[in-house]
Amino acid sequence: MTIAAAGEGRAGAPRRLTLPPLSGWLAAAGVIALGVVAPIAALAWFAAQGSGDLWPHLVDTVLPQAIRDTAILLFGVGALVIVLGTGTAWLVTAYDFPGRSVLDWALLLPLAIPTYIVAYTYLDVLHPIGPVQTAIRALFAIGNPRDLPFPDVRSMWGCILLLSLVLYPYVYLSTRAMFLMQAASLVEVARTLGHGRRRVFFHVALPLARPAIVVGTSLALMEALNDIGASEFLGVRTLTVSIYATWINRSSLPGAAQIALVMLALVISLILIERWARRRQRYAAAAQQARRLVPQRLAGARGLGALAVGFLPVLFGFCVPALHLAHEAYKRVSFAGISPGILEETINTVTMAAVATAVTIALGLVVAYTARIVQRREANVLARLASVGYAIPGTVLAIGLLTPLAAFDNAVDGAMRSLFGISTGLILSGSGVALVYAYVVRFLAIANGGIEAGLSKVPHSLDHAARALGQGRLGTMFGVHLPLVRPALLGAALLVFVDCMKELPATLLLRPLNFETLATHLYAEASRGTYEDGAVAALLIVVFGLVPVILLARMSRGRYAVSLRASSSEVDRPASFRP
Repeated sequence: MTIAAAGEGRAGAPRRLTLPPLSGWLAAAGVIALGVVAPIAALAWFAAQGSGDLWPHLVDTVLPQAIRDTAILLFGVGALVIVLGTGTAWLVTAYDFPGRSVLDWALLLPLAIPTYIVAYTYLDVLHPIGPVQTAIRALFAIGNPRDLPFPDVRSMWGCILLLSLVLYPYVYLSTRAMFLMQAASLVEVARTLGHGRRRVFFHVALPLARPAIVVGTSLALMEALNDIGASEFLGVRTLTVSIYATWINRSSLPGAAQIALVMLALVISLILIERWARRRQRYAAAAQQARRLVPQRLAGARGLGALAVGFLPVLFGFCVPALHLAHEAYKRVSFAGISPGILEETINTVTMAAVATAVTIALGLVVAYTARIVQRREANVLARLASVGYAIPGTVLAIGLLTPLAAFDNAVDGAMRSLFGISTGLILSGSGVALVYAYVVRFLAIANGGIEAGLSKVPHSLDHAARALGQGRLGTMFGVHLPLVRPALLGAALLVFVDCMKELPATLLLRPLNFETLATHLYAEASRGTYEDGAVAALLIVVFGLVPVILLARMSRGRYAVSLRASSSEVDRPASFRP
């Protein structure tokens, strides 16, 4: 395909520029989508090989408890994040009270703390000889820790509560954006008809925000399903924990793959339920240009009460864990200094996350740009396939990646032995390549969604102008689109980088031998019960996690910040709905 440029060449004749064919962009996006889907196909093939006599044992003893615990956990977390996220979103949107502007962004802070860190922290805080029970015994003059009846956080209720305290911002972020876009006239008409604040919320605001609630809840449930550290620390045997135990403890990869397929079926069910719940959500876009709701003023005791209620999730979801980690890290550093191992693990973590982020952003840019310039259904289908990785838990992804990577390593090693008599060993599965691959597949949806949201704000007239001036598609992308979508690229890169740093299941299963990251170091210390030794690693992860949270807090009043995360869960999300 060629077009005539606006300028002239050396000979004075119109310069003609050869543009990359659209089929080349589609092929590139197809290869990327195939790389994302390949682990799922490999997982199914590996599970079909059978696990011998182990599968009946898993069906009789492991799967029933794992499915039951997973279902209870997801139901409890789903219900609690809806209550916390929707309630706080309505509080800061519909009411004005002292401290509201601070609470508005502070409610996002728990996003900076991974689920396994909040469990790790509260196990130490609520331990029988921890600060809470020690203070209570001192207050009531109780000498023996066994004489103090205290709820055990190592339980299903403890896991549900702690996971909800750090996952509710997914619902808060999307639901608050939807509340901000709702027309004030709808609420005012309801109040004119005699409806009180409670009825206005339940009969007007809540039904209109239902699509955003479903999107945020589905993201929270996927994160809960992906969790391995918090569930294992708190004694809840979910499907994720069962996969890890079957692979590591029983040395049965086929058995782990079979459990992973069951878990994948559960994930697909969640996605289908989410799609069904938002099948008629386009009506939300019609309210964008309407006058926004003016918050009602709460003064005096009522205002302070609203601030106190809204601050509770921040207190227990961020302040308590962060302050405890800072205190324990200070004690550790004061007593023994900073361990050389921590520095090496920090370098490992940052290096792997940086490499994975660069690759993920580059591939996400190809997929998103292909969907923009190729106005065909195939491009949209490939973009959706490239985004399914975010819905795949890390343990499932790790098992799916192990088979094709090991097959490639064995093929290369066999060829090198036969041709040159040397062994190449595990080139991919024994190096950091496997881990980077897992990160890219898992978080490509975030990059694709963020870049797509940025490109959607660039008018197509700029594309036509660049073409008329002789720029090809690559030149248009680098000269026009990339400068304009730089904030979207930065936001997506920050989110991918920190998610890579926090990712635990895939890192545990795919990291090279003798290769530790901050997340795996913390997991090992918590498993041994040496909480003070893991405090420094946990604090570093939290500090790095604050960066994207600050970014989200600054942009959360616009639609862009929510689209970064909300679009990361989509397999088939209509472009008309961006919470």
